[in-house]
Amino acid sequence: MRTSPAVMAPALVLAVAFVAACSSSADQPPPRPADQPQTAAQPAGVVGTIQLWTEAEVDDVLRRLAEFDFDTTSSLLSYASGTKDRRMIAPFIQLLRFRGPGELYTRIDHALLNITGESFGPDWGAWMEWLGRQDDVPLPDGLARWKGETYGARIDPQFRRFIDGTQPTTLRVELIQWGGVRVDGIPALENPAFISPQQADYLVPDEPVFGVEINGDVRAYPLRILDWHEMANDVVGGVPVSLAYCTLCGAGVLYETETSEATFTFGSSGLLYGSNKLMYDRQTDTLWNQLTGEPVHGALAGSGIELRRRPIVVTSWADWLADHPQTRVLDIDTGHVRDYTPGAAYGDYFASSGTMFPTYQRSQALPEKAWIYALVIDGTPKAYPLELLQEQGVANDTLTGETVVLLATPGTRAVRVYERGDLEFAAAVGGEGGASDDAVVDGGGRVWTVTEDALLGPGGKSLARLPGHLAYWFGWFSFYPRTQLYGDS
Repeated sequence: MRTSPAVMAPALVLAVAFVAACSSSADQPPPRPADQPQTAAQPAGVVGTIQLWTEAEVDDVLRRLAEFDFDTTSSLLSYASGTKDRRMIAPFIQLLRFRGPGELYTRIDHALLNITGESFGPDWGAWMEWLGRQDDVPLPDGLARWKGETYGARIDPQFRRFIDGTQPTTLRVELIQWGGVRVDGIPALENPAFISPQQADYLVPDEPVFGVEINGDVRAYPLRILDWHEMANDVVGGVPVSLAYCTLCGAGVLYETETSEATFTFGSSGLLYGSNKLMYDRQTDTLWNQLTGEPVHGALAGSGIELRRRPIVVTSWADWLADHPQTRVLDIDTGHVRDYTPGAAYGDYFASSGTMFPTYQRSQALPEKAWIYALVIDGTPKAYPLELLQEQGVANDTLTGETVVLLATPGTRAVRVYERGDLEFAAAVGGEGGASDDAVVDGGGRVWTVTEDALLGPGGKSLARLPGHLAYWFGWFSFYPRTQLYGDS
């Protein structure tokens, strides 16, 4: 659980109080060293009658800022306002993250106004979004190291594992954000226990679950539990997987974690990028993008490793159980003390139309938190509005030359996508004249059965299921701004 001006988890009150106490005292570029400026660093020189600091002097000032020397903050503000040294922009915006509205916050905002000509008042998120839209802000050489030290001193020393200024990265390090929790403050589930449906008397029929089937092994992961853990490292059907769930962007992605390099297990770093979860692998401490399955900051950044997606569905417990009576379901006794009542973790956030953290790439093509079904084929992303899919029931489409069919179940968030070859599909008629949830018909009237693995047709024919997942529109667009949008003329 994370905090925002509108949403605060009781479990984090102490962590937030700690921070307050301290305060009172898409397309990725090639890897580069984290502390290498992304634009040419401003050289030492003279502005008016004021000498610009050298990089060594800036580095010394940043070091003292990380030690909470607020006399340094005052002198730095005076220097920056007088020189308009643009190297100070990113550090100042980072300082705003830890200073609530007050005199120092106002002074930092005024200094930024002098440097940039912009002012957003007591709105750190607006400053972060402004920074994200800029491509000409020079960074101090030591920014990444300072950021790691600041997070390490103010929040959790473990953050220094991920950001120390030495790691390769494909990220803009100035845009990495603290997500409101410590490292593993949102604890992953490790090979969790499963029980039979008869034992799972805590579930109610219409509550959502993640449904997974691999090699005949059928599992249900209730969202009421995953909301608190956001990660489940498991083995399903003999395949090592991680169910990586970003509650902020609404995306639960199932990754196969065995690669040619290693079999990875993941935890929550407590860091965000574009309002998206940065998970980390426990083998190398590399940060990974939860939405793309790529290592983005640390030893494996730029390695070309990409986790394979596996199919997953969000549906109601009643529907999943009816289709899979042999399923096993996550035991509510996880070994963690949490309130697993539905909606206890993020109910207010899910019910609101607003986002919690800044993200600078936005689109008004859909409401920010409209549900979309996300699909990537051969590197090309496409978003399918859930509401439109539910209206159509069956959607025949083509993406990068591959023909696909998407099947949506009205009344739930369930969407599954399959190859369709040269066929066109339509809904089959159910027993009471309505559409059938477990069958479709092709143009020749032949019935195909819907399974978790494939569409099964006459004569033993089958069409494979493809991996996709749900997400909020804003979360998907943040990392795939060139996404196609189904139904957009």
